[in-house]
Amino acid sequence: MVAQFLGLKLRLLANTLRRSPLQVLGIFVGLLYAIGATGITVAGLASLRRVEPVLAGDITVAVGSAIVLGFLLVPLALGADNSLDPRAFSLFGIPANRLAAVIALTGLVGLPSVAIASVAIAQVVTWARNPLSVIIALFSALLILATCLLGARVSSSVASILLTTRRARELTTLVMLVALVLLAPAIALLASVDWDRGGLSALESVADVAGWTPIGAAWSAPAEAASGNAGAAVLKLLIAAATVGLLWMAWRALVGWLLVAPQRRERASNYVGLGWFGRVPDSPVGAIAARSITYWIRDARYHTTLLAVPVAPLLFVVVLAVAGVPGSVLALIPVPVMCLFLAWSMHNDVASDSSAVWLHLASNTSGWADRLGRMVPALVIGILLIAIGSPIAAAISGDDGVLPSLIGVSSSLLLAGLGLSSVVSARFPYPSVRPGDSPYAQPQASGTGAGLIQSLSFFAAIALSAPALWFALQGLWHPGATSWPMFSLLVGLGMGLVLLALGVLWGGKIFSRRSPELLAFSLRH
Repeated sequence: MVAQFLGLKLRLLANTLRRSPLQVLGIFVGLLYAIGATGITVAGLASLRRVEPVLAGDITVAVGSAIVLGFLLVPLALGADNSLDPRAFSLFGIPANRLAAVIALTGLVGLPSVAIASVAIAQVVTWARNPLSVIIALFSALLILATCLLGARVSSSVASILLTTRRARELTTLVMLVALVLLAPAIALLASVDWDRGGLSALESVADVAGWTPIGAAWSAPAEAASGNAGAAVLKLLIAAATVGLLWMAWRALVGWLLVAPQRRERASNYVGLGWFGRVPDSPVGAIAARSITYWIRDARYHTTLLAVPVAPLLFVVVLAVAGVPGSVLALIPVPVMCLFLAWSMHNDVASDSSAVWLHLASNTSGWADRLGRMVPALVIGILLIAIGSPIAAAISGDDGVLPSLIGVSSSLLLAGLGLSSVVSARFPYPSVRPGDSPYAQPQASGTGAGLIQSLSFFAAIALSAPALWFALQGLWHPGATSWPMFSLLVGLGMGLVLLALGVLWGGKIFSRRSPELLAFSLRH
């Protein structure tokens, strides 16, 4: 039976290469990224063999605990793994104990298992210092592999139970979004730590705590053995073994429950009232704002946009941190960049409506009302982002004097970008993903027009905010002068509001004048 299940898992993995070319390309990119990350981790662990045991143990425990935590949390965040779901075998009469063991063994087939096995073997090389540490490291490698694979199975099964309803999936998406937003400041904070002075003591504190927890005990046991603490090494090995035993019992219980329990289904909701339409002013702007807010909450295309907003500054921060940019500067990047991408995401909003735009045209809605109503969700999110994120970023940077500059630049990027998007979306719409389609689907765009519009609108928003950026940079270059940050604040807010108003009025005129062309465009695409 084990051979049959392993063969089934191999066929399932092979079927992933029979998808569309774009999906296969994404799989290969992810595969290369995983191989690269695994190779770097393995090489790093192997190089720790020449480092003194205490420091090597601190690094190994910190990195290893993060890896185990990833195996436990990623399945919960990304949803259930439907391959070899125990419920699919409920009609075959396989005993729960046997089915649980066989499915757990199939976890050995796949890239995650190969990656964690490679890392677990690499930590044996790290602790090849004396016979006791090698023996403990070998047992730890087996326990690390079992902990990660069983933990991933348990998390995946829990996700298959809990994440079946739309509300649960939306809550999970929100949690991931918040985590991504907090990740960029966290990286900036880590980059600002003086690792030569306080960094190593902080790492030691983390390793001391994690080494006695289920996620770090197996990684810490060989370090104790290498340092001559045989008793602590055995005790931590017992903690790791007990963790594997508890995970096995949890997995066995979940398999037994899934074999007999009916699949959880989402209950139909009875909506009462008009939703957002009953909470906004009774006006054309209010009605369009309510429709836009509803789209931003329910439409997967807008969810993808919201997910990309915090990812963009994260990439900036990571690249600049690797380049050696100080953490005090990195902390100032996320909020303005998120405001820029949030405003830029509206540059093709008319195309996202598809044929629904005819409602605005048939009701003779004024162009400025359409332009203003559409930007309400992005405007509200951006204002909250600036109000909450700017003080936090200034505090992380360690200089409260940059707060006016941060607010000015972020406000300018948000307001000027929204004003520009109001004009661009009415004058230069291009094919977008249709409502109901996958947000990752590729619409048929004509030539390079879509890419040109995207690039020009993006860099034009930055150019319109150049005055506020210039004053902010002057404030950074002249720390003692308090006038530069105030100039950045006043210019950013002032120009942003003016450009927003001009964009709404100009975009409204274009929308009203080109309404027949916009309707024809929406019907074609």
